[in-house]
This record gives sequence, C-alpha cells and structure tokens, in this order.
Amino acid sequence: MQYKKLWIAMGVVMFVSFTVLGVVGYKAINNGPPIPNKVVTADGRVLFTGETIRNGQNVWQSTGGQEIGTIWGHGAYVAPDWSADYLHRQSMIVLNRWARAEGFASYDAMPAEQRAALQGRLTAVTRQNTYDPATGTLVLDNDRAAAFDDLAAYYADIYGNGRNDYAIPPGALRDVTKQHEMATFFFWTAWAASTDRPGQDVTYTQNWPHEELVANRPTGGAIVWSIISFVLLLAGIGGMVWYFASKEHDAPSGAPPRRDPLLGLHPTPSQRATVKYFFVVAALWVVQVALGAIVAHYGVEGNGFYGIPLAKWLPYSVARTWHLQIGIFWIATSWLATGLYIVPAVSGAEPKGQRFGVNALFVAVVAVVVGSLAGEWLGIQQKLGNLWFWLGSQGYEYVDLGRLWQILLFVGLTFWLWLMWRGIKPALARKDENHALLTLFLISSIAIPVFYAAGLMYGQRSPLISAEYWRWWVVHLWVEGFFEVFATVVIAFLLTRLKLLSITTATRSVLFSTVVYLSGGIIGTFHHLYFTGAPNSVLALGAVFSALEVVPLVLIGFEAWENIRLSRGTADSPWISAYKWPIYFFVAVAFWNFVGAGLFGFMINPPVALYYVQGLNLTPVHGHAALFGVYGMLGLGLMLFCLRALRPGLKWKDRPLAIAFWSVNLGLAAMIFLSMLPIGLFQAWASVEYGTWYARSAEFLHTPMLIRLRWMRMFGDTLFAFGALVLGWFVLGLVTGHSFDRSAAVEEGEFAHRPLETVAGD
Repeated sequence: MQYKKLWIAMGVVMFVSFTVLGVVGYKAINNGPPIPNKVVTADGRVLFTGETIRNGQNVWQSTGGQEIGTIWGHGAYVAPDWSADYLHRQSMIVLNRWARAEGFASYDAMPAEQRAALQGRLTAVTRQNTYDPATGTLVLDNDRAAAFDDLAAYYADIYGNGRNDYAIPPGALRDVTKQHEMATFFFWTAWAASTDRPGQDVTYTQNWPHEELVANRPTGGAIVWSIISFVLLLAGIGGMVWYFASKEHDAPSGAPPRRDPLLGLHPTPSQRATVKYFFVVAALWVVQVALGAIVAHYGVEGNGFYGIPLAKWLPYSVARTWHLQIGIFWIATSWLATGLYIVPAVSGAEPKGQRFGVNALFVAVVAVVVGSLAGEWLGIQQKLGNLWFWLGSQGYEYVDLGRLWQILLFVGLTFWLWLMWRGIKPALARKDENHALLTLFLISSIAIPVFYAAGLMYGQRSPLISAEYWRWWVVHLWVEGFFEVFATVVIAFLLTRLKLLSITTATRSVLFSTVVYLSGGIIGTFHHLYFTGAPNSVLALGAVFSALEVVPLVLIGFEAWENIRLSRGTADSPWISAYKWPIYFFVAVAFWNFVGAGLFGFMINPPVALYYVQGLNLTPVHGHAALFGVYGMLGLGLMLFCLRALRPGLKWKDRPLAIAFWSVNLGLAAMIFLSMLPIGLFQAWASVEYGTWYARSAEFLHTPMLIRLRWMRMFGDTLFAFGALVLGWFVLGLVTGHSFDRSAAVEEGEFAHRPLETVAGD
C-alpha cells in the first residue's frame, strides 16, 4: 500500500487521542464539583437541598440556559455571567454587612487598611471548603446565607419583571418556586468557582472567574502551560515548515482537459433530488442572517428592534437559539447533500431506490428543523411544562434542540450513512486507485452520526460538567473535526472529478492533512473545559494540543493559492472559469481558517488568556470567523459546486456571485474588526483590571463608547446581509432562470435547458 505509513499514523493518532480524551474525561466527570445533599447554616438550619439545586439547573436550562447570559463563561454575551455576578454580589453584600457591624456606612467608606482586613477575612471564609463528603452536607456561614436570601429576591425580580439591559423580557419566569430554585443553582456555580478543592489551594473551576475580592487569580499552572503552549506552537510551526520544505512536491498532473469532463453526463435521479436540499440551505442561511441582526441589535436596545417591542414575540434567548441552530442546520445540510450528490459520481452506479431514500431524508430533515425550532420557542416561553427538555430547548449552546428532535436527527444521520454506504459499496469493491480516498470518505461518513450521538450521553439531570464534556464532543469533534475531514475528502473528489487534481496527489494530501489536524484536534477538545470544574490535567492537555491545532494552518496559504490557480485555468481550458466562484469560496475557507481558527483561536486558547476573556466578546470573534468563515463558506462553496456540476453546459451570470462573495467576506471582516474585536479588547482590559463580573456588567457594556462600538457593527451586518440576499436571489434564479446567461454561446449537455424546478422535484 503506497499510503501505508499515513494510515498507520492516522490509526495511532486516533487510538491514543481518544484513549486520553476518554480516560481524562472520565476522571473529570467523576471529580467534578459535588452537589451537596443539603446546604445548612452554621446553626443547623436547612437552606435548601441538592434536589433544589438540580431543579434550579433545569429551570435555568428551560428559560434558555446558555442562550441568556453564561455559566462558567459558556453561553451568550448580553446578560451577565451568572456565576461571576452572584459571586461578586455575594461578596459585596457580606463585606457591607461586616462594615456596618463595625460602624461604617459601607465597605467602600472604610479606610484602606480595614478594607484589606475584611477582604482577607472574606477570602478565608469563601475559599474554605466546608462540604462533608461523608454526609453530603455543605455548611454555610450565616452571612452568606443572608446574602443568598437577598440575591434570590434580586434574581427573581430580574426574571419576573424583566431587565432591559440584559434583554430579559418581563415574565420570562413567573413561578416563584422556580425562581428560588434557579437562585440556588446560581449559588452553587458561584460556590464551586470560589471554594478550594479538598487538599488544594485552587477552586473547582481553576480560580475562574477573576475576582480579587476572594483572591481568584490565574493559577501557576495556567501561566506555565500557556508559556509551554507558545513554545510548542513555534516549535510545531518550525517543524512543519522544515517537513514541507524537505519533501519533493509532485509536478502538476498535466494540462487540464480542453472540455468540461461533466459535459454530456446524465445526472442520476438521486443527484437531481439533492437540489431541493440546496434551496433549503440558501433559505435557512438568509433567515439565520436576519436573526443575527436581531440578536446583535438586542445588545443595544434590550427588548426592542428599532422601537418595535419584538421581545414580546421573539425574546433574545429564542432569537439566539434559532440563530445558532439554523446555522448548524444549513451548514450540515449542505455537507450532507454534497455527500449524497457525490456518491453516484464516485461509484459510477446508483442503487435501486436511492432517489426515494434521498427524498425521504429530505422530509425528515425539514420535519426536524421545523419541529425543533417551534419546540424551542414554546419551551423557552414556558409553554411545554415538564416536556421542555424533550420537545423544547435543552438550554445548552449549539445542542439546544429538545432531546426528541436530537434523537430523530441522529436517526436521520444514521439513515444518511446507510444511503452513503450502499452508494459507495460497489466502488470500494473495485479496489482501484480511488480505494484509499473512498475508505477515508467512508470513515469520515461513519464519524458524522457517531460523534453527533455524543450529545445523547448526558441526561436532563446530569451534572453541568458532564453535559459540558459531551457537548464539546459534538461542537468540537463533530462540527470542527470529522465534518471537516469529510468536507476535505469531498472537495478532493470534486476536483479529481474535474480532472484538476490527480487521485494520488489528492489522497496523499487528504490523509496527511487528516493526520496532522487530528493529532492536535482531538485532545485539543479540552481547551473548552479549562474552567468547567475539571482537574489540572485538562488545563495542561488543552493548552498543549490546542496550540498544535494551529500548526497546520500556517501552511494554509499554499492551499488557497493552489485553488486560485485551479480556478484560472488556461487558454486551452476556458470552461474552468465556470467553477471560479465555487472555488473562490474554498479560497475564502482557507483565509478564514488561518484568521478565524488560527489567529483569533490561539488569541483566546492559552489558559492565561482564556482565564480573562472566557465569556467575553473575543469568543464570538473567533466563533464568527471560524464557524461561518470556515464551515459556512465551505457549505456555500459545496452548494454552488454541486449546483454548477448538475448543469455544466449552461453559463451562469457571474456578477451576482461576485457581489455576494465580496459582500459576505468584507461584511464579515467589518463586523469583526469594527465592532466585535474592539468590544472584546475593551472587555479584556476591564476583566484584567476589575474582574470578570465588571467586564460583563451592564454598567460597563452600556457606557457610551461600548454603545457606539455596538452600533458600528451595523455597517458590517448590512453588507453581509446584502451579500446573503444576493446569493439567495441567485440560487432562486436557478429555478426561475434569471441566473443563467442564455445569450452565451457555450457547449451544452443534454440537460442544459431543462428547467431546474423539474430537477428539484425529482
């Protein structure tokens, strides 16, 4: 086997990486912050029970959870981080209580020396672990018990009467019992964030959030492992450059063919049936962009949209839930449809009934999308009762959809895998030059339903760290990991199908890229879990391997320029220009991979950096540039490539595509550099200087400077939305015909003049 070493390397990387991920993850879950059986005062009065805390976690989830504020830094960015907010407010209540006992009006009115003494006393009391694992009892001093009563009333007021600064509408949660239960959950997350682990001088959350009042500061491990990650990044980059320079690169595989290889080919019934998927992709993308504008505006106006009280019908938590879920839906749908399209092309045959299967899967996908979005609205509005977890929103970012819809989506992905398998089985049996690439194609296809199933590994009552661990399997390994491998293989097949790339070159490149990416990417999952109640080993492993994730991105420019070269073609192959804009979207993927995943990703990934900026606007800077810039652009490029390949003989009007491409990319850049990045940097300064609570507070976020920076996002958002509408109009024009240049004299295949609506209906 000419690829034997690469296959062995990939096998070793996956075995070792998943062993580490599993063993350390098991340890993290079983050593997470304990939920006490009961919380009592020093005089024995029971404040609440562990069951109340678990109920409170469920109440928080049912109201939107991570889509309205954050817990331990994970979630949305308009409302506070409830853990940091509770901890700071509790600390100030206790300090003021002690100051008044000493005859002062408040803690701030005391002389500096006496303030320092009280702060030292507060640190000792707060960080002392009074949980007894033998009885499951947590003993709380009377001062913090009194603070809980005050804060329970405070949070009840926020969720009952609403808070415009937090984009929480009146009546978000009216049930008094549920309000109290949610306050106990906020208490527990703050307790875990400020109480030392037994036998250690570090809290359960590695001293996160930054809070000087209780001596929450970065640990020595966070600083040391950050330095090590910097050194390893430089070493990895140097090693990659040396390796790349030492290799003899294949010469170009010859001149491209004079004629489009797809001309005259008959699209199979199942290939034609995938067209409707791409129309749904375009429609969902436009809707997602509109929701993004609404979500961004809520950060300025709270519960309104240019004076319209939109939150009455579409609260921030629902709008943000839909924004994220629709994004994942349309990107995944584009990739899945591309897989279904390419199977007959690589196998040379279509199994009986494949079109029916493709159509059935389409109906199922639409049902899951519509059902889950409706359920999320009903659940967050508290209209589903105890069924919120199954039919509404689970409250965890990116995997919000109710458990029933989650199961149905997993079933749909499994059915998709079966359609893929039966389609490529004949090609695998031939064991020709495509065999290695097809094998990797099958492995990545298997991984898609398998890693999505990780989202089913936690339950409604699971501890927060358990849900976080498995949630990041879905977000990091499913979306950012194996879907990316799958898409890389698909692009390789598309380019070899056009005879722009040789099978040998494509196979070696894809295998090598997969090995390099997964060697850092799998264990790199831990960088999402630094401050979620995990042990020190998670911090060390996450720091090292998330740095290694960035290493292959330094050579991404070679991929970009190779794609640009391919899109230009030669004088003897003018047909290649028909694929220019789909290929340019692949070029954009390379650019944003370096900027979004590389620069902005590493900017926040070292532990000492993330300690200060977790939950601040530097996180969505990375999220927008990486999730949309890489995976969104890739989804759009795959969509356009497949639509182009279905009717290669008829020329497209390129101007709308050019406008859409540059509007979307420039709009994304303006959105980031004019608004989100400056806000994130100001917040980082505030977090370092004053604490996480202040960087997330309404007092800071609603200062005139921050408000102006939020309004600056309008320029990028408008340009981006314009590009989305133009692209949506172009895709619609493939049905109506207005996107085709009928006057162009080109060579046309048998299907060139068929109305695309008849294709979509097959």
